[in-house]
Amino acid sequence: MSARHAIAGIVARDLARATRQTSRLLGGLARPLLWLLLVGTGYNAIARVEGGLPYQAYVLPGVVVMAALFGGMLTGISTVYDREFGMLRLMLASPAGAPAVLAGRAIAATLVGALQGAVVLLAAPLVLSAAPGRYLAAAGALTLVAGMSATLGLAVAARLRSVENFAGIINVVLFPLLFLSGALYPTATMPPPLRALARANPVSYAVDLVRHALGQPAEVSAALAAAVVLGATGGAFVLAVLLFDPEQRFVGRARRPIAARQDPGD
Repeated sequence: MSARHAIAGIVARDLARATRQTSRLLGGLARPLLWLLLVGTGYNAIARVEGGLPYQAYVLPGVVVMAALFGGMLTGISTVYDREFGMLRLMLASPAGAPAVLAGRAIAATLVGALQGAVVLLAAPLVLSAAPGRYLAAAGALTLVAGMSATLGLAVAARLRSVENFAGIINVVLFPLLFLSGALYPTATMPPPLRALARANPVSYAVDLVRHALGQPAEVSAALAAAVVLGATGGAFVLAVLLFDPEQRFVGRARRPIAARQDPGD
């Protein structure tokens, strides 16, 4: 089996699975839409964002990233599920190899994350006035962000053995990434230690990238934001390939000698 056919098959399989999990897709959309349309409406009356933007307009790039982040990373839960039932072992042992398997998984997760972010982006005209070209640029930025989210989800899922563990760890990872990103409030007024963490957070650059696409002020340049997002995507994918390595050549416990694994009664 060629790598190309393996990738196409895995993408089709994962997308078919995602379309059957409508409750998870709707749940991933409910959180950002509630924040944009309900919480944002209330905060408009009390929040003042530098530059004169209404809070709803300010938070729009953040909730678009939020939708892509949850959609892309949570798709990694299917990887843990396949590991529990032995399907992942068969995939990784295929002639296509671990990189092709994980590339298929990452592409499918990227599409799911981008779709969820695009649904939120469709609500943008309700809170923000921008030229049509800005929305096209935002869709391109969203695709890059969804790719980063997908590979981060794979890297997090790499060493987990049960869906229950993934659900707990993903919350520990996702929410700090989101709240330390400037998605929901500016990081410029944070205490210096938290601001330093925000600058080290790749999601901060993802939010700034979408802000640039929509013509909003951002804390870093568009070139730097795009470079960090692409670098985080590549780095997370390489890490996932190493951690998923079926032969345990790079990570994992050292194997015991054959004699030590034999039954003492033999």
